[in-house]
Amino acid sequence: MSSRPRLLTICLAACVPAIGLAAAIPAASAATHTGHLSLRAEATIKAREFLRHLKVGQHGTDQRVPGHARVNGLTQVQSTNWSGYADDNTAGNTYSSITANWTEPSATCTSKQTLAVFWVGIDGFTSGSVEQDGTLIECEHRTAFYFTWWEMFPTNSIQTVGSTVRPGDAIHASVVRSGTSYTLAVTDTTTPANSFTTTQTCSTCANSSAEWIAEAPSNSSGVLPLANFGSWTASGATVTSGSTSGVISTFADDELTMVNSSGTVKALPGALNGSGNGFTVTFERSS
Repeated sequence: MSSRPRLLTICLAACVPAIGLAAAIPAASAATHTGHLSLRAEATIKAREFLRHLKVGQHGTDQRVPGHARVNGLTQVQSTNWSGYADDNTAGNTYSSITANWTEPSATCTSKQTLAVFWVGIDGFTSGSVEQDGTLIECEHRTAFYFTWWEMFPTNSIQTVGSTVRPGDAIHASVVRSGTSYTLAVTDTTTPANSFTTTQTCSTCANSSAEWIAEAPSNSSGVLPLANFGSWTASGATVTSGSTSGVISTFADDELTMVNSSGTVKALPGALNGSGNGFTVTFERSS
């Protein structure tokens, strides 16, 4: 990315006239409301343009770090940009489907630009290919923008779809493979306009891992500051490898903790729930 987008500041309370003035001057009120919407629309367009240059799910082969410990069959992994869980291919597994549900978190935006991405996907943890989709938060000028999106190897360019996602929306995300065909889908049952289904092809994808991840995305400068999303809870997670369909804990699973270059935790995953199909990631720091 060559430059940071200059999003227009969006006025809030200052743009809303008092009730009496609104009644006395309806034309002015309407103009003000229209202006507010146009500012928001222009800011959203600029936010989309910035997102085109993001890298999500990258650096997969760098996720494991030397000295990781295996505890009760679970590999503890540190990552500079991922937090969550991944099923790996230690038993030679290849994966054909992955799903999860979540409620879109609410971001607390500061004056600086921060981002947070939530996704499910096949590949990326033990390979260079990625086939993934989910939701994304971009904080800019203390304003949060929420999107649905997908990304597919070999293009690896994030494709934003819905821009009217809001905190509290009920999200279902999935990636399903049949041979070399991949169906990526996100359903926003609260705001259906953000939902999509797309079918892509890949003949060289490894299909060697499945992931449920909260991520700090990257651009050409490296990992970007993580948005304060509070917490993100993935639930109802399913995964299929070969003829076996199960949950996160059905296959060899890895717990990933996001840390900065000094090893300080940025986003911390909790333990899997009793059903092995859900967990919560908690925000700790932006960088």
